Amino acid sequence: MMLIGRGCCSLLPRMWRSCQRLFYARLPQTPWLCLTPPVGGPSLSLPGTARTYTPPTERKRFYQNVSISQGEGGFEINLDHRKLKTPQAKLFTVPSEALAIAVATEWDSQQDTIKSYTMHLTTLCNTVLDNPSQRNKDQLIRAAVKFLETDTVCYRVEEPAGLVELQKNEWDPMIEWAEKRYNVEIGSSASIMGPNIPARTKDIFTSHLASYNMWALQGIEYVITQLKSLILSMGLIDRHIPVEKAVQLSRLEEEYQIQRWGNVEWAHDYDLYELRARTAAGTLFAHLCSESSTVKHKLLQD
Repeated sequence: MMLIGRGCCSLLPRMWRSCQRLFYARLPQTPWLCLTPPVGGPSLSLPGTARTYTPPTERKRFYQNVSISQGEGGFEINLDHRKLKTPQAKLFTVPSEALAIAVATEWDSQQDTIKSYTMHLTTLCNTVLDNPSQRNKDQLIRAAVKFLETDTVCYRVEEPAGLVELQKNEWDPMIEWAEKRYNVEIGSSASIMGPNIPARTKDIFTSHLASYNMWALQGIEYVITQLKSLILSMGLIDRHIPVEKAVQLSRLEEEYQIQRWGNVEWAHDYDLYELRARTAAGTLFAHLCSESSTVKHKLLQD
């Protein structure tokens, strides 16, 4: 069993805590998930199936220590002596030790109250384990590839001239990178119908995504839905661009309008940092689910 907390010597918890502080220190506390009463242990759940917004009541932290342990099905999260459960009361088990450490760090980072809306990795794990939409791997891949038809970087405006030039300078290099990286044709269009994506291009992306396991695919599709772009998401997953750049490119028109007309400081700042947080979490999730099941521990000298 590995204890996560002040005495933890793993590099990953410190990296993830720094990431959380960066994204959430300046955000208002608007909830996205709700915490349900524990069934055989604490669990998280998404808002109701009617997709109505239900602000969760923040719960007081009820545990002292967070640890991980290896079981028959993978790595488990322990809150004191209780096993973490999913919203459907399944044992919360993840395939890699690195992911388990990152999830445990989310729980250990909670202070006096549990803010479940800051725990994106936990939410992604619950989605894979419970699979509330009952989608299989092929359906996940089809949903991801379908974004090519409406990809953010493929749709262009015809005016104003400043935005036209900005899109060309910022988005064209990403399309050129993707075309070269995957040996495909993508293109762009100012037509309301969007670009005509060749069937071969879709087939190649389908084949590439099929090389990922179900867990990593869930993270990739999550990133795609945040950025509204398969191209930007693959640039992130392939480490071609960082999170900040991917988010900036996905918000290009909005940022152009902000520079021209000004912004509502708290609202636009919240949207920016929340999008960065979700995109970073999905990217990290995909990488942690694609790598070795165990990690090498490195002692850190304080």
